[in-house]
Amino acid sequence: MSVFAFMIKKPSEPSGGDTAVFGGGNETSFTSLDVMDYFTISTTGDASDFGDLITSRIYPFACSNGGDHRGIFGSGYNNSADEIASIEYITVNSPGNASNFGSTDTDCYANAATSNGTSNRGVIGGGQTPTKLNVIQYITINSTGDATDFGDLTLARAYLAACSNGTNERGIFGGGNDGSENEIDYITINSTGDATDFGDLTVGRRFLGGLSNQTNERGVFGGGNYLGGGGDMIDYVTINSTGNATDFGDLTVGRYTSGTSNGTNERGVFGGGTTGSVVQDVIDYITINSTGDATDFGDLTSARYYTRGLSNA
Repeated sequence: MSVFAFMIKKPSEPSGGDTAVFGGGNETSFTSLDVMDYFTISTTGDASDFGDLITSRIYPFACSNGGDHRGIFGSGYNNSADEIASIEYITVNSPGNASNFGSTDTDCYANAATSNGTSNRGVIGGGQTPTKLNVIQYITINSTGDATDFGDLTLARAYLAACSNGTNERGIFGGGNDGSENEIDYITINSTGDATDFGDLTVGRRFLGGLSNQTNERGVFGGGNYLGGGGDMIDYVTINSTGNATDFGDLTVGRYTSGTSNGTNERGVFGGGTTGSVVQDVIDYITINSTGDATDFGDLTSARYYTRGLSNA
């Protein structure tokens, strides 16, 4: 056997703490998708197929328990024009189809979720039924079962984004509502209770993506619907304080989008989206602990929007 045979590498598999998975969404026909893609956040390049969701869904929520490698997708809107209550889970570092986890207490879509990483609590806020919701619920990610009431957001809204400072137990929810909402709320993830006002985004918008790091507790919100089109704005806050967001930079393409990150490794990614007329497959990346414009990373396996992202960081 040639010595070169030993040098051939197998296709890249998800790696610990550095894998992003984007699930669900829709294409131009407003047909819900069951597709999941994955890629390694610390590199660049196009995404690969991960597997399928049990139920195709537009605008689900997504979160994970970090290094324990369980990712969660739930809620959404399907091809039967119905809101969905079901929740599914995957093993982030092992490509394959999703399994049943449980349900939220309400069929809804356009909610958002965040988590405290290895403490295994995911918190889900807002949504639409079609009326807007202020409800917050939580799940224990490393088990299975239905969501439990946590408290309420400061106001009812949908199409919002969420992120957290990880094991430091603060989660924030930003934007949403009718596109003019700039409200940011915060909660303490390992307790229960109503959210508290944190401050305001630089621009009120919905359909935005959220991500964060843990080392300097920075939360970043990117893209969204602004004045009827896809915005390219990115802004940030310091999660362990309160106050208004500050300008970070711009996406490569203004669009509705979703985000996730590799946590302490300081890279955030925004995947997919639409400008309102053109559906995008683009993935951008930023360095979270700095500021500046996003850089092209690669492409999703297909152009789609109203997808959601998570990682095992």
